[in-house]
Amino acid sequence: MAAAPQREAGLVVCENLVRIYQSEGVEVQALQGLDLTVAEGEMIAVVGASGSGKSTLLGILSGQDVPTAGGAEVAGHDLLAMKRRERLGYRRRTVGFVWQQTSRNLLPYLSAAENVMLPMTYAGIKRSRRRARAEELLDLLSVGHCRDRTPDTLSGGEQQRVAIAVANANEPRVLFADEPTGELDTATSDEVFAALRRANEELGVTVVVVTHDALVSEQVQRTVRIRDGRTSTEVLRRVATGEDGVEVHTAEEYAVLDGSGRLQLPGEFTERLHLRKRVRLVLESDHVGVWPDEAARRARADAHDAAGGPSER
Repeated sequence: MAAAPQREAGLVVCENLVRIYQSEGVEVQALQGLDLTVAEGEMIAVVGASGSGKSTLLGILSGQDVPTAGGAEVAGHDLLAMKRRERLGYRRRTVGFVWQQTSRNLLPYLSAAENVMLPMTYAGIKRSRRRARAEELLDLLSVGHCRDRTPDTLSGGEQQRVAIAVANANEPRVLFADEPTGELDTATSDEVFAALRRANEELGVTVVVVTHDALVSEQVQRTVRIRDGRTSTEVLRRVATGEDGVEVHTAEEYAVLDGSGRLQLPGEFTERLHLRKRVRLVLESDHVGVWPDEAARRARADAHDAAGGPSER
């Protein structure tokens, strides 16, 4: 009997993840075989157009939703197999979550410190430790001055930084943030993202941010783009030091090849080369060539001729 294939190592691992909803009698496939791996200690951004599946993915990984099929594991927890009680413990201790809407992150009648202490109460942490931990987190995220103030007296940026402290109260392995800067101006967004980065670097929490903000996505080393319910491309950013000692920032975009050998070509590639429905593949010694089929090539040549250009035939 052949051995079962091993899952790729990572703190967050999704393999062929599927989520199907029923809406007014219509079947909606929000995720269509998505693959994703996030290493421990990473900080990544997940981007995509509205309806691409990114928020559905975040809901599954944070334990708020249940996948239909496929595989999803976070810190060793099988998200398809977890029972209700296990899911509750998972959400309290293994993961933290920050919403876009500041009003959803904090209880209005509690001070900032009391909001941070609340999750620790549910986790059974001693009272003396709760207060000390709350103050440590607020100071780390540069909102220690807000400890005794209620949310209505805080700016939007201060509320989100307090929310990040709340999400880290029980020392989670992974912090998920859904458009955490969506309601903020650019300067305030930078402060909130700096707080996420500080949590990643100094608390050691793995951070996954869903965002549509290109400026935010450029602040992480890896950006994963989702299209039509699948991961389509990744941008990897690196900093290299040249011979002259000057740091050079580079960004390279890669198509994502899933476990079934599928990949999504960028839209600008398919449009420019008139790639439609069917393409020719040519295996070379060190790469694969992708070519329009003959009908597409002829259509492109006809369009070129009509525009007055030299014939491609």
